[in-house]
Amino acid sequence: MSKIFISAGHGDFESSFRDLSEMAGETPELVATRDLLIAELRSRGLAIAIPSDDLNLAEAIAWINARATRQDVALSLHMDTTSVPELRGSTAYYITNNAIRKRQAEIITGALTKRLPELTNRGAKADVIANIGSLSFCRQVSIPSILLELNFLNNSQDRLLMQTRRRDYAIGIADGLQSWTNENATTIPVFSPANRLPVIKPVTYPEININLNAQSYAEKGILVTGNVFVPVDLVDRLGFDLSQIPLSCRLRYQSIVYVQAIALRELNISVVWDSATRTLYLKTIFKVSISQIDQIMGLGNTSEVQMLMFLKNNNEAALTNYGDLPLLYREEAAIEGVNHDIAFCQMCIETGFLRFGKSIAPEQNNFASLGAAIANSNVSGANVSGTNILGASFTDQRIGVRSHIQHLKAYASNAPLFQPAVAPRFHLVARGTAPALNQLIGRWAIDPLYDRQILALIRRLYESAGIF
Repeated sequence: MSKIFISAGHGDFESSFRDLSEMAGETPELVATRDLLIAELRSRGLAIAIPSDDLNLAEAIAWINARATRQDVALSLHMDTTSVPELRGSTAYYITNNAIRKRQAEIITGALTKRLPELTNRGAKADVIANIGSLSFCRQVSIPSILLELNFLNNSQDRLLMQTRRRDYAIGIADGLQSWTNENATTIPVFSPANRLPVIKPVTYPEININLNAQSYAEKGILVTGNVFVPVDLVDRLGFDLSQIPLSCRLRYQSIVYVQAIALRELNISVVWDSATRTLYLKTIFKVSISQIDQIMGLGNTSEVQMLMFLKNNNEAALTNYGDLPLLYREEAAIEGVNHDIAFCQMCIETGFLRFGKSIAPEQNNFASLGAAIANSNVSGANVSGTNILGASFTDQRIGVRSHIQHLKAYASNAPLFQPAVAPRFHLVARGTAPALNQLIGRWAIDPLYDRQILALIRRLYESAGIF
């Protein structure tokens, strides 16, 4: 008999708008909803398995993989937060480029919002849109898995629904899970503690073609429950570090170890799946060099139009007031020698694609959450209330962009500025301490995944521009 693994709010969360400072109060709400869901599922005769609440994300995934059997599924429950208070509703995340998983994610959100029509259905979204470019629960769990955002924690309407209609949440999710498990009859890899690799039960998987840098690759890949896998030797032959790919993203089939293709994106390999021809397109030769993709000082690769279209695809409303912003980033970054792709994507992360919110208002023209120098009360535009910094303000968009670029240069280089300093804390930064994105962690932001969020967005920008 198949069983359903239910996980709720385990640590090391990954999402698209998550701010760890706003997480207070999430766990009790989630646990209460999860417990009602479990009771509802058991009343229907469905088998349930629940990782301990003491486990973090990686431990919960390992716990599930060690117990997964054929036809099991996994669902992770969360509540999102956002800097935009108007955002509300439920979203189901699935592993990108997996049409089967997308349909199953739509089944979950559809069933939930059918039971709760007052809840906005934000639909199924590929995990690649998350700030870090992937969600571990969607990719590293060895059975079909979906991450479900029940609502937005800091939206008053969503919060009220959760508090007053929790049982309807449980019934709606249970309806979706029951439909999902009824259709999930595909054999899946099963974790074997003996050899630490998932082992395939005796079954035949369809072969797929592999196209590497516009050439047909000699060996075939396989399609497993909608996920594409490539022979591990291909990764080795390309000279990439295989240790960067978790064991949970590998399986052994007919005495060959395969690697989940989507995991190759972490190695800066372009991965495109064509379901019509059952061909996986891999690209390691790009129009630009990606060896310096994380270096703050350098040239960007995208045009003003490409950045503008990327912004439009993520927040079309932003073009009304910020249509000139891509041009400003290209111009100001070129003056100081800063990579405008990095600066632009960092701006998208910090502002939620120019939706703003939190303590920074749009009229402040502060595109990178820059603080004011509170030691100097004469700093123009600084907003200080007691000891709480609300962020620096700038007279117009160009000066706001210039300040962002200058602050990046302060961290990444010892070279002098070519224009007068407008960044209020430029003179307080230890110059040249962070030439690479990962060195901004603990300096610009405390999120341990901050660099991965920016790099994931750069990859999305390059894919949309045809560079990757």
